[in-house]
Amino acid sequence: MTDPFPPPDASASSATALCRALRELVRAQARRDRARAAAHGLTTAGAHALEVLAERGGVSLRALAAALCVDDSTASRTVGLLEDRGYLVRSADPRDGRAIRVALTAPGRALEARLRDDGVRDAEAALAAFAAAEREAGVAFLGRLAAALADPPGEVDGGIDRGEDA
Repeated sequence: MTDPFPPPDASASSATALCRALRELVRAQARRDRARAAAHGLTTAGAHALEVLAERGGVSLRALAAALCVDDSTASRTVGLLEDRGYLVRSADPRDGRAIRVALTAPGRALEARLRDDGVRDAEAALAAFAAAEREAGVAFLGRLAAALADPPGEVDGGIDRGEDA
């Protein structure tokens, strides 16, 4: 079996190799997320919405859209599908009658917990091939890299509403 990430040759930079490795990592994770969600009859967007709501509690539809990096109408369609299946509820925002808040139902919380547990098991299986020191160093590196890449150059907070309601 050939190494999917051979060391870069002299003409390739570390940044080029990193971009390639990240692209492959993101694709692999997306395939796993898609399969996990599909096993429960969800789209990846629906599974991500459940995850956001489990982490943040009830939020406005606009805040959910921002957290998912989609527009309000796309978030509304995702919410509608999850609501139809009984995984979340919509309600009027008590602070702004024009706004809608969404929150998980008990079945939605249970499904999100199953999806999260499945993801943790997948990660544990992938990490089992590495020594403890490699795992710790890799996780620390990815955390620092994610922070370094969080905001595109020249933008503050990526220009994205990170979920705070105005």
